[in-house]
Amino acid sequence: MRAIQITEFGGPEVLKVSDVPEPVAGDGQVLITVDRAGINYADTHQVENSYLSKTELPLIPGGEVVGHTADGRRVVALVGSGGYAEQTVAHAPYAWDVPEDVTDGQALALALQGTTAWHLLKTSTHLQPGESVLVHAGAGGVGSLAVQLAELWGAGRVIATASTEEKRKQVLELGADSAIDGAIDGTPEGLKHRILEANGGKPVDIVLEMVGGQTLDESFAALARFGRLVTFGAASRQQAAPIDPGRLMKGSKTIAGFWLADCFANPQLLGGPLAELFDLTAAGKLRPIVGGEYALSDVATAHEDMRARRTVGKLLLDPSH
Repeated sequence: MRAIQITEFGGPEVLKVSDVPEPVAGDGQVLITVDRAGINYADTHQVENSYLSKTELPLIPGGEVVGHTADGRRVVALVGSGGYAEQTVAHAPYAWDVPEDVTDGQALALALQGTTAWHLLKTSTHLQPGESVLVHAGAGGVGSLAVQLAELWGAGRVIATASTEEKRKQVLELGADSAIDGAIDGTPEGLKHRILEANGGKPVDIVLEMVGGQTLDESFAALARFGRLVTFGAASRQQAAPIDPGRLMKGSKTIAGFWLADCFANPQLLGGPLAELFDLTAAGKLRPIVGGEYALSDVATAHEDMRARRTVGKLLLDPSH
């Protein structure tokens, strides 16, 4: 079968179509014919071996797919790796049936990004009605869903950062009350003051942070008393400055970390939120954004576009081309 198999670590240039043996489902696994695979920012780290968990070669990237099983089920599945291919296998508890009213692209947007947004707001920061929420990269896969969920769950004010005027317009359409310039690629000088200004001069209660570096520093400085910041990525590929425990005590602030992989040991930590997200989507209350679709042979372009911040929402890979 056709698949993207890498034999060396590097940038998008190492992503090439190969002919590899078809996978065989073992005990407790299901074989899935892939209709679409999801492309995630974490994939760019995995390909260059800078992810939280180290990767071994050879590797077929891709952690999520939507497709059909041999008995005709239409499922979205988390596979860890092996998704950039015409077929893959998943452990049965991690393959969930997709409702008819949810499209392939929506299902993929919800499987990883949606469950991440759900846990960031519910599990890590315990959003309470009326609280202000800052969502970095609000036009991205996680951000675009977090903006909508925060609004649905009663946030008092939702602020999103985005890198272009077009993206800022989009997050306002999704329900954000304010959209400000992001700073993934540049030096985020003055970001704290832009955050405070967007929140009526007041610090924010919750920050969803996946940029790292000075963006995390500035966001923490804009945190209110009893505020919570959760970090779930480092898109800038830079580390934030260490924070002295005294700075947490003064203001009773919390910094949490979140990595969706820590939910993988318990499928219900994914399946429960996913069922709720499917229901919201089918009812028209939640709008997962599908930002683009690429042929299997164009996956390097997809990674280049994602790393250059040219994309919005969820990116899909079509293994039939």
